Amino acid sequence: MSTLDKAIFFLGGTFSGHTHDYTMLKEEFPPGKAWFQFMKVLADLGYQGIVSDYSGENIRIPHKKPRKSKKNPIISLSDKQKEENQVLSKIRILVENAICGLKRYNILVHRFRNHRNNFDDDVVGIAAGLWNFNLRY
Repeated sequence: MSTLDKAIFFLGGTFSGHTHDYTMLKEEFPPGKAWFQFMKVLADLGYQGIVSDYSGENIRIPHKKPRKSKKNPIISLSDKQKEENQVLSKIRILVENAICGLKRYNILVHRFRNHRNNFDDDVVGIAAGLWNFNLRY
């Protein structure tokens, strides 16, 4: 999780292998509690079920392009939906830039070969701290 000035303020635990982002979110923040009730959450389309699983009025995801079917032959978004997606995209790109800032520390990009318990979480935390320090100075 990041702020609009690209500062990282929360890191979830690391997961091995290919784990979907929404699966990791549900493990870190189990549904049913009001985790995001007082936050403004802007998620991408990888978090499709977040609006129904979590409570909060400020949870927003982009509009998904509808699938083509006999009942719905027009497969485009309305101009209003496109504008809303563009507004969300302009804000979410700042979070993507924060993630990119973490990846500048090559230890997060390459295969991690240290086998100490929870050391990978520590490395990600150190990289986030360096990124936040880099933003201030």
